[in-house]
Amino acid sequence: VTLIVIILGLLIGSLLGYLLAIFAAIFPKAGSGGLTVVSAFNSIPIVAVAPIFINLTSEFGDLEVRSTIAKVIVVALACMATMSLSAYRGLTELKPFSEDLMNSYGASKFKTFIKLRLPNSIKYVITALKVSIPLSVISTVVSEYFSERVAGVGRMIRDNILNGQYSTAWAYIVVACLIGLVMYGILMIINGILAKRHKV
Repeated sequence: VTLIVIILGLLIGSLLGYLLAIFAAIFPKAGSGGLTVVSAFNSIPIVAVAPIFINLTSEFGDLEVRSTIAKVIVVALACMATMSLSAYRGLTELKPFSEDLMNSYGASKFKTFIKLRLPNSIKYVITALKVSIPLSVISTVVSEYFSERVAGVGRMIRDNILNGQYSTAWAYIVVACLIGLVMYGILMIINGILAKRHKV
């Protein structure tokens, strides 16, 4: 249950953040406002955001569905800001004279965006994911801590602490750490493959 929330929240938040970064790069005046709003959301503590969304989704479907929706929203919001800001840098901070070189070839703005800006953003996306993966694990565990009685690592940590089962609670904490480490390791493998192929 915890892993599903982590992966869904990470994917949705990263995708929305990247799309926002693309929008901000194409339309700087309108996009800068969106980046500011997302950054403001990111400054709100997860401990404050999680109970709010759990209450807002209390009317949707059965207990498991609404709890999952609330937790995915919290994780997605946490990851979206990191991805949007980092990807925006990758889309706009180009190597010196690289855009002038594309213009000298007579490349259109669309082709320049596809051939130059998008590839340049890959290393920034990887950097954002390095931050988002542990953040998504933390956000999920904190959300589960406040969620209704649905299975999950965060909920089990809370229940075992309340019942005085501290060794079991620590076991679940170790599980949460292992999830983050395995996901980070997978990202490093992907980064290594990309570095060989595209010199990221």
